[in-house]
Amino acid sequence: MRGAIVLMAACAALSLTACESKQDKAAEKQADALENQAAATSNETQETQLNAKADAIEQNAGNADGGATTNNTPDTSPSK
Repeated sequence: MRGAIVLMAACAALSLTACESKQDKAAEKQADALENQAAATSNETQETQLNAKADAIEQNAGNADGGATTNNTPDTSPSK
């Protein structure tokens, strides 16, 4: 029983990684760089702007497939 659960979890994880495109990965990398830049600044206005830009990049990349994989994903952006 436990083995079957582990196997199902592994299959689910593999199917989720198959959904991530090259564009998604590139956008995530770009958004992560902006978020790191935001964390490093002492200017709160600039931090908010950088985080908002990173969120927009992530949201747009997630919708590159027409929302097929992100249609039900909640928007958890702290910049809104």
